[in-house]
Amino acid sequence: MPEQTPDEAISAAGAGGPTDLALAEGDSLEKTPGGPEGTGPDTKPQSLWSDAWRDLRRNPVFIISALIILFLVVISIWPQLIASGDPLDCDLGNAQQGSQPGHPFGYDGQGCDVYTRVVYGARNSVTVGICSTVGVAVIGSVLGALAGFFGGWWDAILSRLTDIFFGIPVVLGGLVFLSVVTSSTVWPVIGFIVLLGWPQIARIARGSVITAKHNDYVQAARALGASNGRMMLRHIAPNAVAPVIVVATIALGTYISLEATLSFLGVGLKPPAVSWGIDISAASQYIRNAPHMLLWPAGALAVTVLAFIMLGDAVRDALDPKLR
Repeated sequence: MPEQTPDEAISAAGAGGPTDLALAEGDSLEKTPGGPEGTGPDTKPQSLWSDAWRDLRRNPVFIISALIILFLVVISIWPQLIASGDPLDCDLGNAQQGSQPGHPFGYDGQGCDVYTRVVYGARNSVTVGICSTVGVAVIGSVLGALAGFFGGWWDAILSRLTDIFFGIPVVLGGLVFLSVVTSSTVWPVIGFIVLLGWPQIARIARGSVITAKHNDYVQAARALGASNGRMMLRHIAPNAVAPVIVVATIALGTYISLEATLSFLGVGLKPPAVSWGIDISAASQYIRNAPHMLLWPAGALAVTVLAFIMLGDAVRDALDPKLR
């Protein structure tokens, strides 16, 4: 084939327009600044987590619930920022009185400031929810991932063990387990929730790992000689953790509600600990004469649980490609 002179090459390229000329000279096209997002040859594909974070930032449900949760975490760590009183400083002379200047929520049956107790009660509730969720997620994820990856007798033992725990009623188990505990701290309640909560996460993690380990990229890594630990940590875990995060986020609000239920029944947190469940239990007998004693701690509990459930729903929508 005869060689073309530079002028002939430029003329031939020019017949295809300026775009062809740029390609003929080896230049690359750049993304148009005013073009739509995600277009152009230089645009890199977004990961699942990048897409999820972009969707979450645009979701008003996530923003509202995240702000509520952030506020609860802040007042749990530093309750004195918005409540200067002592939740255990009580005066029987003020028992059951309504709202007064400096005491917007009134007083309870022992003459304690309801506003201060509601603020300080957030600490134990949030602590129980977060610590229980972390413990449940870690134990359940590890056991479920091992069962799903290795299968065999390990999977059979875990499946039968989770069936046993699923057969234990949570509230009845709490009445039996915590009735013998005399501690007024949050740790017995956290331990009980972790003991009965990990099977749910284990089942979710097991199913996710079983699905992920049959994908082509895992089989390719196995063919290239990757170890089991590398396949689990590098290839399977990042693609199987999304359902665990969603379930754990929603369960966090459930654990807070469970702590309040057990405290209401007298087997969870015990006085002098400050808890919304304890205050709701104490206010139940005064609901006709002083409804404010029940309204504020119950309202705080409802808003907190709702915020975590809304956050879990937003995270689920962002991480599930089928809902995009």
